[in-house]
Amino acid sequence: MRFQMVQEDSVRRRWFGIAAGLLAQTVFSAAASRAAETPPRSIVLAVAPVASAWRSAMMESWQRVTTAAIQDGMVAAAPVHMAMRNTLAAEAEQLTALVAERPPAIVIDAGSPQALNVVVRQACAAGIVVVSFDGIVTEPCAYRVKFDFRKLGATEVEALAQRLPAGGSLLEMRGIENTDLDDAIGDGVATAIAGRPALRIVGEVHGNWRRGDAMQNVASVLAVLPKVDGVLTQGGDALGVADAFTAAGRPMPVIILGNRAEELAWWKKQRDATGYQTFSVAPSPGIAGLAFWVAQRVLAGADVPHEVTAPFLTVEPGDLDQALAATPAGAFYSRDYTQADADAAIAASR
Repeated sequence: MRFQMVQEDSVRRRWFGIAAGLLAQTVFSAAASRAAETPPRSIVLAVAPVASAWRSAMMESWQRVTTAAIQDGMVAAAPVHMAMRNTLAAEAEQLTALVAERPPAIVIDAGSPQALNVVVRQACAAGIVVVSFDGIVTEPCAYRVKFDFRKLGATEVEALAQRLPAGGSLLEMRGIENTDLDDAIGDGVATAIAGRPALRIVGEVHGNWRRGDAMQNVASVLAVLPKVDGVLTQGGDALGVADAFTAAGRPMPVIILGNRAEELAWWKKQRDATGYQTFSVAPSPGIAGLAFWVAQRVLAGADVPHEVTAPFLTVEPGDLDQALAATPAGAFYSRDYTQADADAAIAASR
């Protein structure tokens, strides 16, 4: 899943810190392997060098999960290999070099569903377990750990149905037009709304997953909209919607949030001032750790389907303070998935 993300200097600094930590982890892991204290197998993460809030949180989760797994003797090493450039050609070159090294498993966040399939087939033919996540590949021999974005749209509708038991009018925020992500979330919303006749969508606006675009485009239609009771969003747009309603002097609807630190902080401020309540849901950057555990379970001989659905991470009103405290400024609320989480996701995907 490629949500719109904002690059910041602070994220870049944290990225380099993560890279240093991962290098130290790899050195430690190699020493442990030589000492025969852990199984002689490794799971390699292949990524492109993109410094963003999402990628930074993803890498932090990988580091925490794999460090613990190495210490527990689950794997010998979990090194990270970064492509030289953020291009499909560089990703293919990187993956080809890894296949030549014959690691037991490779976990990849692919830049394209099809562009790496030839190299992935070569890896499978060499006996390497390939697990893709976030950016998945379509090659059948690979395992895919992915989010069901139709379910995300349906989850938002159900959350509003719970908070608006008498029904109400909804504004639907869409992402970038004619993209797979926008279509999937929109399809999920449409299907769920069909089963909730008390809820009706009175307006649809493209916010392009950006706060500024969302504010501008919502502001352009507010004058012709009736009272809005709830807003369905797609990530990156929620606070833009809030900005538009505030500027127009309109009552604040129940706006579904997307687990960003600034969104959770805004919710807390509104809650403390007026008792405002809503719901937040988004993919977790911790999916990298979940992909690691899926690879580990395959290597351990578990019966794993090639399609594993990752759960979304939600924040209910009672979770808000804890979630906000756990989320650094400018980052996403995340959680590290465990082997038990992977087993549950695998069982639910069969």
